[in-house]
Amino acid sequence: MFAIIENGSHQYRVEPNTLIEVNRLDLEKGAAFASDKVLLVSDDGHTQVGAPYVPGAKVTGTVVEHLRGKKVIVFKHKRRKNYRRKRGHRQEITRVRIDHIVTK
Repeated sequence: MFAIIENGSHQYRVEPNTLIEVNRLDLEKGAAFASDKVLLVSDDGHTQVGAPYVPGAKVTGTVVEHLRGKKVIVFKHKRRKNYRRKRGHRQEITRVRIDHIVTK
């Protein structure tokens, strides 16, 4: 069984007992995570596609930890003009363990 959920303008394919990394959530470590923005649910060959969301479907999980993602270097330059700018960025992320996918 798997589902595709939407969270913060991103889409994630989730299954029970798997970990996903989403943008930072305002939840404590160990708190319950729930999403009713389920775009698709598939179970044993039976697939439900929402328009835009599947009615009655819900994905629940638990917040495992908060961390920072991999560093991304942004380097801009213009040749022969002595223009160089170097910036780094690390995205704040939350790791969530998916517990259940509930449908009607």
